[in-house]
Amino acid sequence: MNTALHNTIELSAVLITLNAEKQLPAALKSLQFCADIVVVDSNSSDSTAELATQHGARVVQQNWLGFGLQKQFAVAQAKHDWVLCLDADERITPALERSIRAVMQQASQGLLHNDVAGFDMPRCNFFLGRYLRHGEGYPDYSRRLFNRQVANWSDDAVHEKVESKVSGARFEKLEGDLLHESAESLESYLNKQNRYTSIQAHTLAERGKWPGTGKLVLSPVVRFIKFYVVRKGFLDGWPGFVHIAVGCFNSFIKYAKTRELMQQKRER
Repeated sequence: MNTALHNTIELSAVLITLNAEKQLPAALKSLQFCADIVVVDSNSSDSTAELATQHGARVVQQNWLGFGLQKQFAVAQAKHDWVLCLDADERITPALERSIRAVMQQASQGLLHNDVAGFDMPRCNFFLGRYLRHGEGYPDYSRRLFNRQVANWSDDAVHEKVESKVSGARFEKLEGDLLHESAESLESYLNKQNRYTSIQAHTLAERGKWPGTGKLVLSPVVRFIKFYVVRKGFLDGWPGFVHIAVGCFNSFIKYAKTRELMQQKRER
């Protein structure tokens, strides 16, 4: 429970979960500075809901809607307009908490510019035994703090993002890392990426845009040069190489799956 209510700020922390009992407690512990914590669970079969309640969160059950719509639903359950969205395997560092406190104090005092819709924060990814500090693993800016009156999650079923609902609204950057402490194996990571690329391919196929051969061939090459060479992913050693190699393969296979789906549709 929140034991130091005088030290909390008027901010709603929002999480979506499914069987996250091993990861959730650390995430909730890092959010104790928020006056309102909401966990939207998709009928977990483990003790996720019970652990969330024990850590002072309000638990709402909601059948899975897809990442974007599920997060929109979760944001709607918040008590405050300013929301901080976290995944169960992420943690707010003390430095990031100080940054969040500072901008929320500005917002409460009317000192925040009216056109500021939210904030991006640098995310540090843990992969194959180490935190990645280069390439596409860092700073991996993630938009997680925003005013729901002027911004919200997109409808995307995967790779959802926070978008402005008001013309002219902008997003600023915060200091302090958001730690992404995924403890999954390489096998489970690849299985997840396979599911994600399939969802992306179906979305692209529905839009009806046939990805050309150049797209298939060049997108992985450009991605590798950008993240491994220009952004020095090679400095993260073997884990950095694997992380970028998987990302490049995802770029290729996403468009390959799209072409397969569109070809099947034409044949039908």
